Amino acid sequence: MSMKTNWKGLVLVGLISSASTIAGYKLLGPDSDRDVIFKEAASENIARFTSAGAPAGAPGDFVYAAEATTPTVVHIKSTVTRQAYRGQQIPDIFRDFFGDDFGGGQRGPQQSEATGSGVIISNDGYIVTNNHVVEGAQELEVTLHNKSKFRAKVIGTDPSTDIAVIKIEGKDLPAVTLGNSDAVKVGEWVVAVGNPFNLESTVTAGIVSAKGRGLGIIGQSSRRNNMTPTSAAAGDSPLESFIQTDAVVNPGNSGGALVNLKGELIGINTAIASPTGSFAGYAFAVPSSIVKKVSSDLIKFGNVQRGYLGIALDDLDSRKAEEYGVKVNDGVYVRDFTENSAAKAGGVNKGDVIVKVDGMNVHSIPELQQSIGLHKPGDKVNVTVNRDGKEKDLTITLRNRTGGSEIIKRDESAAVMSSLGAQFGNLSDQEKQRLSRYKIDGGVKVLSIDGGKFARSQVEEGFIITKVNGKAVKTVKEFEAAIAGKEESMVQFEGLYPDAPYDVYSFGFRL
Repeated sequence: MSMKTNWKGLVLVGLISSASTIAGYKLLGPDSDRDVIFKEAASENIARFTSAGAPAGAPGDFVYAAEATTPTVVHIKSTVTRQAYRGQQIPDIFRDFFGDDFGGGQRGPQQSEATGSGVIISNDGYIVTNNHVVEGAQELEVTLHNKSKFRAKVIGTDPSTDIAVIKIEGKDLPAVTLGNSDAVKVGEWVVAVGNPFNLESTVTAGIVSAKGRGLGIIGQSSRRNNMTPTSAAAGDSPLESFIQTDAVVNPGNSGGALVNLKGELIGINTAIASPTGSFAGYAFAVPSSIVKKVSSDLIKFGNVQRGYLGIALDDLDSRKAEEYGVKVNDGVYVRDFTENSAAKAGGVNKGDVIVKVDGMNVHSIPELQQSIGLHKPGDKVNVTVNRDGKEKDLTITLRNRTGGSEIIKRDESAAVMSSLGAQFGNLSDQEKQRLSRYKIDGGVKVLSIDGGKFARSQVEEGFIITKVNGKAVKTVKEFEAAIAGKEESMVQFEGLYPDAPYDVYSFGFRL
């Protein structure tokens, strides 16, 4: 079952102001001259030993996992530089004589830093981390286990899973071995490796407490609270199916590795349950199956290619089974269909209970989302439904979020708007009239904030943007035109809050 608990103390961590075989996994298309090679766990059981000569992976022995993983985990420092101005709005004639500081205002560059962790997934420098570790950063500095420092660039981000891929220019780097998170068992020993509180290369141990946790923390608003959530990309629903562990994870661990005793990556540490901001018992990691799928798509396509069934769902228990009149109380209930639903086209009916995907049991919505989300549009999946007490196998061709079967290429302008993490609207006539007395004749209002770069710049709902790069904007259309084509460029915003129109704020970041 997905968790219905209101996790008031959930925070995304990371902010502080079986032998292995080489798997040739080609991520990039035929037009590219770059390949990415994942190192994946082999299915055969080959004996390995720690540096002390003891057998690796014995219950309670964490030495091998620590030795194998620590060199692959990096420290990430992200820097946000913004020009901030806060002061009384004064006529230009006074600015001409006294300058911008007249009236107590302050102008000047302000820097803020956040730190987190990342895991090297290929020998040529691709690194996977959390989206919230790198979101909004103008500069990224990566420190390897051997203290070498590199500048990194963002290859792609997926807010809907809170996963990002960055790249450093290196070669022959130690890369983690990808394990099978689907094979992880509750009660299994695991090791977390990261950089909590800027303490590099920290190793902690625990057990897997649960799997398939859906917490509802991706995509929630961050306005006026101490959370650091991510926002789901436009059109993509959040995909949460966390591995829960009691290994100690703290701020700075975010983006670090969760590995089994064989040193194989089974998850990327992402969030902790805490009323204080520090570890209080449970941590949550994105499973490696999702990490592999998302990172592959980001490198190859620039965005994630997710397949969709196109259905509205509900988890089942005995009470809901009685309410819906179905004969099983374990599985996912099909309430309705979206337009151009793949499931409906494939023979699923309202009132069916999905119990398996490709032969694997499905007990909750997060488990179903994970099973389907690992496929791309056009893939065929076998879905088993319980209909009137009898199981029926159906073959369904998944579609994209728009109801088609083709790959959705990255829309740069839409991606830029999505990265801001906000919804925008035009000013009402009443708002325009109120602001006109301050010689402001238009602007764009921030209707909502859902993470993203605006949240990182501490913008709140209700903020009115009056200028972009020094040019006045009066409508949402003008605002979109002002940032169009500005990918990878610095953009400066200026505006105010309607309840304090004398205070002008300016901030900027790289899109």
